[in-house]
Amino acid sequence: MALEWVMLGYAAGAEAIMVLLLTIPGLDGLRKGLTAVTRNLLKPFLSVVPFCLFLLMDIYWKYETRPSCEGDSCSPSEHLRHQKSIMKSQRNALLIGAALTFYWLLYSVTNLIVRIEQLNQRIERLKNRD
Repeated sequence: MALEWVMLGYAAGAEAIMVLLLTIPGLDGLRKGLTAVTRNLLKPFLSVVPFCLFLLMDIYWKYETRPSCEGDSCSPSEHLRHQKSIMKSQRNALLIGAALTFYWLLYSVTNLIVRIEQLNQRIERLKNRD
């Protein structure tokens, strides 16, 4: 199961880097190329959404089927293992939230940049007419 989390981490990292590069001021020369690359990558990155939902269901299933370890019913090592499992589930849920948030940010920022470019082109055409 670790490979899925590594892939999700890489996807979230790539999304974060693209959002960062698109929003850094001063990269106007590169922005057109970055926008084109990002627009082409939005559809493949959409597969992150159902993948995250699958992993979220996996976390829920593991949570529901996990043996409870409360009170004196388990040894200290079992209690520690139980706590580690809970911490891993919480970490993975945060990773899912980050991946979905970065995808939404990437989609929104890319659409805003494309819309700004279209409005700038419209302004140029209107200035050329006059």
